[in-house]
Amino acid sequence: MRKVSLRNLAAHKVRLALTVLSVVLGTAFVSGSFVFTDTLQKTFDSIFATAAQGVDVRVSPADDSSRGVPVADIDTVSAISGVRAVAPSVSGQIVLLDEGGSAVQTGGAPSMGESYLPPGQAVDPPDPYTQGSPPAEPGQVGINTGAAERAGLGVGDRTRVLVPSHGIVDVTVTGVYDPGTETGGYIGVTFTDAQARELFTDGAHVAYLDVAGDGVAAQELRDRIASALPDTKVQTGDEVREETKQEVSQALEFVNYFLLAFGAIALLVGTFIIYNTFAMIVAQRLRELALLRAVGASRGQVGRSVVLEALVVGVLGSIVGIAAGIGLAYGLRSLLNSFDVGLPSGPLQITPRTFVVALLVGVLVTVVSAYAPARRASRVPPVAAMRAEFSSSGESLRGRTVVGSVLGVAGIVALVVGAQGTGKPAAAPVGAGAFALVVAVLLVAPALSRPVVGALGAVATRPFGAVGKMARTNAVRNPRRTAATAFALTLGLMLVSVIGVFGSSAKASVDSLVDVGLRADYVLTGPNAIGVPRGAADAARGVAGVDQAVAMHPVSVDVEGESQNGISLDGPVSGVLDPKLVSGSDQLPDDGVLVSQTLAGEHSWQVGSPVPMTGADGTQAQGTVTGVFEDSQLLGGLITSDALYRTLMPAATIPDIAVLVQAQPGADLDTMRGDLERATERFVVVQVQDREQFKGTQAQQIDTLLAILYGLLALAVVIAILGIVNTLALSVVERRREIGMLRAVGMQRAQVRRAIYLESMLIAVFGAVVGVVLGVAFGWAFVSALRDEGLESFVVPWGQVIGMLIGSAVVGVLAALWPAVRAARTKPLEAVVDL
Repeated sequence: MRKVSLRNLAAHKVRLALTVLSVVLGTAFVSGSFVFTDTLQKTFDSIFATAAQGVDVRVSPADDSSRGVPVADIDTVSAISGVRAVAPSVSGQIVLLDEGGSAVQTGGAPSMGESYLPPGQAVDPPDPYTQGSPPAEPGQVGINTGAAERAGLGVGDRTRVLVPSHGIVDVTVTGVYDPGTETGGYIGVTFTDAQARELFTDGAHVAYLDVAGDGVAAQELRDRIASALPDTKVQTGDEVREETKQEVSQALEFVNYFLLAFGAIALLVGTFIIYNTFAMIVAQRLRELALLRAVGASRGQVGRSVVLEALVVGVLGSIVGIAAGIGLAYGLRSLLNSFDVGLPSGPLQITPRTFVVALLVGVLVTVVSAYAPARRASRVPPVAAMRAEFSSSGESLRGRTVVGSVLGVAGIVALVVGAQGTGKPAAAPVGAGAFALVVAVLLVAPALSRPVVGALGAVATRPFGAVGKMARTNAVRNPRRTAATAFALTLGLMLVSVIGVFGSSAKASVDSLVDVGLRADYVLTGPNAIGVPRGAADAARGVAGVDQAVAMHPVSVDVEGESQNGISLDGPVSGVLDPKLVSGSDQLPDDGVLVSQTLAGEHSWQVGSPVPMTGADGTQAQGTVTGVFEDSQLLGGLITSDALYRTLMPAATIPDIAVLVQAQPGADLDTMRGDLERATERFVVVQVQDREQFKGTQAQQIDTLLAILYGLLALAVVIAILGIVNTLALSVVERRREIGMLRAVGMQRAQVRRAIYLESMLIAVFGAVVGVVLGVAFGWAFVSALRDEGLESFVVPWGQVIGMLIGSAVVGVLAALWPAVRAARTKPLEAVVDL
């Protein structure tokens, strides 16, 4: 039986290639995900392995959002027995400008300014300078080799650095240093310690303190410092390095899970194709298998022979998939580098774990998919299977249809119940309902295919006469096969539809928030990681025609034991925002606070109520409620006065979120826009946008995320299309005698091709319709459950839906090209006498 199985595979090379391909695509994504993230992990590990070198102890703030470690603690630590040196760390985000005044692009890598400490003051050896010398006085900087290459700067060149919380700083490059590791697009600019403190601190705090010991074990020194500074976070250098590695690992773990999720989707879609393929192969070989039974093969031998074929296919597909995954990881890294995302480079990391997991997954999926057809084949009586009229497609669908219908009703109920709630309580029923509906559709699909495909065919194939009628009959003749073929496409388009609904609803919700809550004529914005540099608001206020230019700041405070986020404005609220007041006034005296309706309800606040607030570093202040506004994701839970903001937040180191500009009555907005652009030109990263452009920018960020998701889901759709090709090709083989008979009685080759095209189109459109209906339903439930997170609008992207349905019909025709040509070339006499 082993020889029979292997010879059967060798004799059907096209069928073998198609089946192997479905395994390859799924396992390639799994192995590629591991290789890509392992490579990133190894590269980042090598970078952070050199972090905190020479540091015995690090002292950092207990709360990362606080102002930092007080400067006064430097003397406290220095006086502790066993301390040799204390090096304060001072750093902050910057934008380096090249000689032409343009921002040097980092591709997403950090761009940091920091203080330079000479060897006598630093606890670890500073990076060696390959050119020039370190900065020695204010206005001088050193830059890393990557920055020098990207900016085209060298020793002696004059340029500028944008410090978001400070403004533009003129500098001269005195040296270029080598960080010693491949850091991708990282930009590092070093200032003198005095200037760095002026630019990146409030004068009273630093980011953290690095401590070097003198003949004392790191753990002992840590304990001594912790006793002296009980309100700070004190770690040994090894603990700092390990914590950094773990943070990077967790971030990369998310990327890995994200990629593996799409690999799982691809495998799931591939599973249906593999199952369908083996089911058809077994159906075509029933006579052959029955003959084997008749000459003495047992049921177990017949079943094991089919499973053996699946095992060979799984091993071959997994091995090729692993190789393809390595190529996929290499290509993904090259693609990201071509877009200059700033990833550090390094050799691809291929671990034994990658081989083992990909091989196990590919083989298990293939063998499990083939088990049911193998079991069915072993149970067919030999005499019955050898009859020409025997068909396995007549099995009753009643049991699975009943079970599927019950599951479907339960899924719909769970989906509707979940959609009535919000947040985590709604997630469980929505998820359970979605899962139940997917399983229900899988079970009911064969019974559902007959009426749906029949109705679609009655309309779509009517113009083709008898050929169209034949195509419709072929599509519903074997409902199990039709449903299994279509279900792969259903899964892919279901996910695409969910993402489309989610994206359209998110963009509509953002548009609604801006339309309702924003009154400003123009919004000055900057990159998300940088914000709007300080000074841009003052520059805008000096432009002719500007009535108000109000800077918006982020606020994060503790209110009665709970963390609350909101905003603060350094000017009046009424001119630039519309907070939709429920009660009170939007005027903000020095102690004034506007609170959201939900927050006011939770604390039983009303106009005049006191609001105790605590900043991240423990600073306390009490505000007074001057107004209550409708809940808004744009505004957060509260709006504080500028005075409260400066008391509670480290204002000196935080840039503005945006600057809201309101024009004077009768001002020429077009002229004012040009004046605003010229006034803020020196800040380089500032963009002047009207409300529509501001909405477009937010929508563009959503579109970028959607494009990534669609790109990954494209794999599942491609596998589904290959499944249609595979099924039709095998169907042509199965119907060879039938096609030969039709050719013998006068059917033309063009008519044969047309019948196959129409059959494929009906199957594809059926799968697409079911997938789109499920996707829209799931999208509605997810959006409803997330309405407290700002998704207040439910929008169906009808253009995309119609496009997917039309595209599915086109895909169905394209997928049928090769099988149709193969069917048309069937020689009538040979096919009729074929046994």
